[in-house]
Amino acid sequence: MGTNSKIKSNAKILRLNTAGFPIEWVTWQDAVCLHARDLVVWTLGDVVREVKGGWCRLDGKQSKLALSAIIACGGSRLARPKSDPKLSNRALFARDRYTCMYCGYGHEYEMLTRDHILPMSRGGSDDWENVVTACRRCNQFKSNRKPEEVGMQLAGVPFKPNHAEFLALVNHQRISQDQIDFLKTRFPRNSRLHD
Repeated sequence: MGTNSKIKSNAKILRLNTAGFPIEWVTWQDAVCLHARDLVVWTLGDVVREVKGGWCRLDGKQSKLALSAIIACGGSRLARPKSDPKLSNRALFARDRYTCMYCGYGHEYEMLTRDHILPMSRGGSDDWENVVTACRRCNQFKSNRKPEEVGMQLAGVPFKPNHAEFLALVNHQRISQDQIDFLKTRFPRNSRLHD
């Protein structure tokens, strides 16, 4: 199968339901299958990949499929966005812009950790509103204490992203302008991810 040379081979395609709500990221292979099953109802954005198929026995032409950055799919049931995005370090660090929420310095992924504002050993939960990105140094210094017990202040308030924000966070390094522009229309008005 051939591909468009200007497209990254690891680019993902944003799948929506027919109402236009973002559902998930799919690979180009999954998008081809959705097209082949005639589930793609409409598309948006630039073509991210052209896929060539077999040759027609009748006219001798090769089939081609242009995959758009965003596809809306129907089916037997209308897919709905998840209301509880899964917490992961990758999404958390992206939410906090790879910045330690205690010292305020940006760091490489390997130097970051997940810190529980109220430590789990003291009844804290492992959820979006109780975790922040912390560098290893600050997390070790804080240990299993509350920030105020060691004179630390948070540089930002933790928040649980909505589903569109979550999709932007988990794919932020491979997202196209068409995709981020679309997802931003589904962000809350006061989202910290708008900039």
